[in-house]
Amino acid sequence: MFNRITHWSVQLVQRYLPSSFVFSALLTLFVLALAMFSTEQSLPAMVRHWNVGFWALLAFAMQMALVFVTGHALASAPPVRRLLDRLAAIPRTPTQAIVAITLIALAGCWINWGFGLVIGAVMARALARQVKGVDYPLLVASAYSGFLVWHGGLSGSIPLALAGGGPDVAKVSGGVIDAPIGVALTLFTPLNLTIIAFLVVGLPLLNRAMHPAPAQTKVADPELLREPEAEAPERDTPAQRLDDSRLLGLALVAMAALFYVGHFMDKGLALDLNTVIGLFLFLGLLLHGSPERYMRAVDISVRGIGGIVLLFPFYAGIMGMMTGASAGGVSLAGQISQLFIDGSSADSFPLLAFLSAGVVNVFVPSGGGQWAVQGPIMLPAGQALGVEPAVTAMAIAWGDAWTNMIQPFWALPLLGIVGLGARDIMGYCLIALIYSGLVIAGCFYFLA
Repeated sequence: MFNRITHWSVQLVQRYLPSSFVFSALLTLFVLALAMFSTEQSLPAMVRHWNVGFWALLAFAMQMALVFVTGHALASAPPVRRLLDRLAAIPRTPTQAIVAITLIALAGCWINWGFGLVIGAVMARALARQVKGVDYPLLVASAYSGFLVWHGGLSGSIPLALAGGGPDVAKVSGGVIDAPIGVALTLFTPLNLTIIAFLVVGLPLLNRAMHPAPAQTKVADPELLREPEAEAPERDTPAQRLDDSRLLGLALVAMAALFYVGHFMDKGLALDLNTVIGLFLFLGLLLHGSPERYMRAVDISVRGIGGIVLLFPFYAGIMGMMTGASAGGVSLAGQISQLFIDGSSADSFPLLAFLSAGVVNVFVPSGGGQWAVQGPIMLPAGQALGVEPAVTAMAIAWGDAWTNMIQPFWALPLLGIVGLGARDIMGYCLIALIYSGLVIAGCFYFLA
């Protein structure tokens, strides 16, 4: 019966899910019509909101691109690739491969979402080469399912924003947060760790159970599994030898190490988005060995962010329409959030904040965008009910992560590496969405 449900889910998505660009275009028109009707604003007013939003998140988009590029370059470093090849040789059966890729992706995305997506994609290709009979779309979907934990991990943009503090956090939180909230109160709480534990145990078993029968298995095309590799730089001239200088690379890494040692000694485990990007950048430079070799790895990495570069402004435009307020101060995002707030109590508010964030994330698939949309509404409401701001913020964070399983935006970099489309994996991700939704909702209701 479970296999029939999985097969139905896969067929449903393959038949009706449009391409990622078309999906964003349809969402744009849907939000435009819904906001005009719900907030009673005119078409010109909504188009202005769309245009303002379209260009509002360029700096954040650059950060997101760097997270992916530095993670991809690190995953392509020779020592990391050798480790992945050794790990790929361990599983012997298709179901063992599914469990292995899920655990690796979960660990990678908890450390850094970009690194996790890339290491999951690279590992999926390695496993597809070495394990006979494994279903390639499910293997890739299992790698993407690890993305569920990213906002509860070390690169989560909302907990890192809280840790950074400052006037921006005070503004986004509606004045509720006036001092930094460290990761000990967000990432390393029993609530957050319990959610992660349930996902680490349950997701590998769920993905394993979804593996189709041999007659329905779709193995990878060998042409898709050839690894792109940067050519070794030439060293014929003094300029080329300087380009490939390991001493120059080590000097840059040493400067960065000096800074980060002082940073962590002064501030403890204070991780913000820029700190995480810098750590992975210089670790990648160290493992590649020289500036020229690292630059060539980055050139390859950049090829995977085409979807992010194209679609991020469109989703920012959707966010602009979601948050664009009428003369009376009414916005669509505010109405959605208020719908979940009305009638909530201190016990139910964390759960409802999570669910509302899951709905909003379908239209605004960005942790930073999610924070900008819901923070000014949800945090003051939670404070009025006696809910800790850190709990409300993490409910928004997990809602953002949850519905990424049916929002193909963040799957684009991974899909670019593995050579598949969103339709190939989203049927399996829909099953993961149901399981993870039950787990996260239960934890926020009973533990928050």
